[in-house]
Amino acid sequence: MVYITRRERFSAAHRLFRADWSDEENLRVFGNCSNPHWHGHNYELFVTVKGDINPATGFVMDLKQMKAIIHEFVIQHVDHKNINLEVAFMKGKMASTEVIAQSIFEVLKPSFDQEGVVLHSVRLHETENNYAEYFGTNTPIK
Repeated sequence: MVYITRRERFSAAHRLFRADWSDEENLRVFGNCSNPHWHGHNYELFVTVKGDINPATGFVMDLKQMKAIIHEFVIQHVDHKNINLEVAFMKGKMASTEVIAQSIFEVLKPSFDQEGVVLHSVRLHETENNYAEYFGTNTPIK
């Protein structure tokens, strides 16, 4: 079993807040991330798949195809978008780095299954110092 990883970048805005909480409670829990005028990040996304090496190609998966899948199902939907308002796969979800990483995993998994590789993890860097990494589960995301 060999693991390969593709890195992509995107810029997006989001806000952490709960509509059923007061502005004061949102500010207490989420700090500046609850700013009603939004804020943005330059995200780095690392997608790792695993599988056996194809003896004919020497590849686990063609990295050009891996890039195409990530762009089709994620990057074109999130880059220079408001995650809370414009990203269909985030509708009704908290736009935390953890939930975004889980949601990206769920969006990508079927395409990698079709390619005959296993989606191992999605790692999403919100800043240089903060990231979430998701390895999958059978539990649906809320």
